[in-house]
Amino acid sequence: MVVLDGFSLTPEEVYQIAVQGEEVSLSGEAEERIRASRACIEKAVKEGKRIYGVNTGFGALSNVVIDASQIEQLQENLIRSHCTGVGEPFSESEVRAMMALRANFFARGNSGVRLELVQQLIDLLNHQVHPVVPQKGSVGASGDLAPLAHLASVLIGEGEAFYKGERLPGREALDRAGLEPIRLKAKEGLGMINGTQTMTAVGVLGLLKAERLVKIADIVGAATLDALRGTLTAFDPDIQAVRPHPGQMEVAENFHKLMKESEITISHKDCPRIQDAYSLRCIPQVHGAVRDVLRYVRNVLTIEINAATDNPLVFPEKDKVESGGNFHGEPVAFALDFMGIAMSELGGISERRIEKLLNPVFSDLPPFLTDKGGLHSGLMMIQVSAASLASENKILASPASVDSIPTSSDKEDHVSMGTTAARKVHELIENVEHILAMEILASSQGLYFLEPMKPGIGIQAAYKLIREVVPPIEKDRRYHEDIRAIRDLIESGRLLDVVEEVCGSLH
Repeated sequence: MVVLDGFSLTPEEVYQIAVQGEEVSLSGEAEERIRASRACIEKAVKEGKRIYGVNTGFGALSNVVIDASQIEQLQENLIRSHCTGVGEPFSESEVRAMMALRANFFARGNSGVRLELVQQLIDLLNHQVHPVVPQKGSVGASGDLAPLAHLASVLIGEGEAFYKGERLPGREALDRAGLEPIRLKAKEGLGMINGTQTMTAVGVLGLLKAERLVKIADIVGAATLDALRGTLTAFDPDIQAVRPHPGQMEVAENFHKLMKESEITISHKDCPRIQDAYSLRCIPQVHGAVRDVLRYVRNVLTIEINAATDNPLVFPEKDKVESGGNFHGEPVAFALDFMGIAMSELGGISERRIEKLLNPVFSDLPPFLTDKGGLHSGLMMIQVSAASLASENKILASPASVDSIPTSSDKEDHVSMGTTAARKVHELIENVEHILAMEILASSQGLYFLEPMKPGIGIQAAYKLIREVVPPIEKDRRYHEDIRAIRDLIESGRLLDVVEEVCGSLH
């Protein structure tokens, strides 16, 4: 069980909750902070203080004062009116991540909601009740209003939810899980929807996949380098040391581990070729720069998953409630756009290496990696499909955060588009995963033509595993199945595991 305290949640713990179904609970200190925060709100309401979203309207209607007898209705109206999302729903894993992040924020004690509301959210998580949250409709400030409203609607017995794989009305999902809907009190509707948890949740899961893919990219790139009889000279530690970006040095070290004891490397040590193409020679610089971007993204997202992004915020130790702009998604939007740019380049350089494998001018291998060219097309279309994905990624990598459109009668006049950035980078990363699968399909066929010479020990392990699901190509076949089989090895973690078993942990 992951214990939420509002301050120490990690991306890995988010993954455990979201993907592995780990249950959650609140720390004792978190419960005390939540009660203190709620007491502050109730005191302010009793004293008749005018507080945004507690006894006023919202957005451009914040100057409208709400009668005390209508405060609860105000909160339910807010949830209903903000359920304006459209499109396909986020995955259940992504929604679990959103729920966990919202609960972790409440654990800080800066929102002013009741402990009962937080426990209701946790009960939904632990009983596998996952609200149906449409992907489109958020501008990323005042946070993820529409997506989080759809999430919140299930707590009050409305909306829709997935329960044990079945899509149901929200009230029915609660009934089947043995839960009762909750009645929202002052501040709680607003407390559920103001924040960046949608963009951050999708971003965290994307980051973790991206961090795995940079290791896969090194394995795939090393397989290609061996298949093309490239040189390890460009990976020399002294070259990296005089431009000491951490990622660059890590990639070079990984390649030396992966290509250790390569018979192919030894076979061409005296060849006349001085330099390889940039897509091979500059792997440390490109793959390494991607890694350094992901470090920045991890730092931003780790701060965000433990941040208070509601409005207004409650500071019980100072007995004050203040309005601010922590709901604005710009820090996350920038980070996710940057991750998209970096991952697009990882796919782009991979596509160029596929071309080198298929083009006999560069490879000294049979054209399109078939020795029956003409009657058989070999892997000709692999490069075409990779090029399609790489070009699509260039479009997806265009930053969402440079756009803004005013909302709410121009009161909310600058927004982050952070959720658009998160949705785009999710799709972009999947494209990169497929491109890498295509590259190692091609490099494996290149290594097949170089047998009986053996590649480096890490590449041998990868090649052996791939041959369990993808036989050597003797004649044309439906390569779609081969790509899918290799992608499954990447997605499951098996490819990385078998490689690290023989050459040690990769950076």
